[in-house]
Amino acid sequence: MESDKKMHFGKDDFRRIALCVLSGAMISLNLQMLVRSGGLYPGGLSGTTILIQDIFKKFQGINIPYGRLYMLLNLPPVWLGLRKIGKKFTLYTFITIGVVTLLTEMIPSYTITDDPLLISVFGGIINGASIAVALSAGATTGGTDFVSIYLTENTPLDGFTVILGFNAVMLSVAGFLFGWERALYSIIFQYATTQVVHFLNNRYKKDTVFVVTDHPNEIVGCLNRCVKHGITEMKVLGAYKGEERTLIYTVISSPELKKVLKTLKETDPHAFVNVIRTERVTGRFYIKPND
Repeated sequence: MESDKKMHFGKDDFRRIALCVLSGAMISLNLQMLVRSGGLYPGGLSGTTILIQDIFKKFQGINIPYGRLYMLLNLPPVWLGLRKIGKKFTLYTFITIGVVTLLTEMIPSYTITDDPLLISVFGGIINGASIAVALSAGATTGGTDFVSIYLTENTPLDGFTVILGFNAVMLSVAGFLFGWERALYSIIFQYATTQVVHFLNNRYKKDTVFVVTDHPNEIVGCLNRCVKHGITEMKVLGAYKGEERTLIYTVISSPELKKVLKTLKETDPHAFVNVIRTERVTGRFYIKPND
């Protein structure tokens, strides 16, 4: 969603910048010490950059610096982020991209292990953790993440599926040109990355909250202050005592859950609260836009 608001910076921005720098450093070290040793192709523009490097080296005898090529490929997605997603969000992401650009050309390659399976698994775990660090800062690691977020939030398309298809094409080209073994190990790397990101990132996860209470007005007011989601209120009968009570139902984003539960307990310590992980929601559902 494009925003015309001016950017304002506060104390939390220093934390976010530090996390973006940390994410970029983790990605750079992983590339230089594991990914290159295994000859792997990470997902997105990182893998595309390595693939283009390999193509030019094999067929033209030209060595293209990773950092500068990576930065060049990221310029169109960064433009998309500025126009359609959020200026601060894009700025923080660009910090991560800049750190990767700089450090990958400063840190020498170093081989920790020659075992391709270890490289694929642990390299994927570190890559997923670095992406999760960037996401916790309200940013991404750049590249196809911009495209995925834009498609998910602005079109009926599933951005993850589109990027998965892009990665499949990239790995197919890599396998055809440089051997299928490297491409297959790269699939393990990307799978490990995806699982770690899915485990650590809660932005698009949702929870259903049921609250049984004798103080519905206070609970509804509490939820309205905490979240911007619809709330349903129903009169129910408690089977144990046969007393009429109120059941309040809402679906919230998982990152909001901790705050909601704390506020509910303060509002009505005797309320019965049940939380269920929600797999899918259709209809209007508020997701906080990227800044």
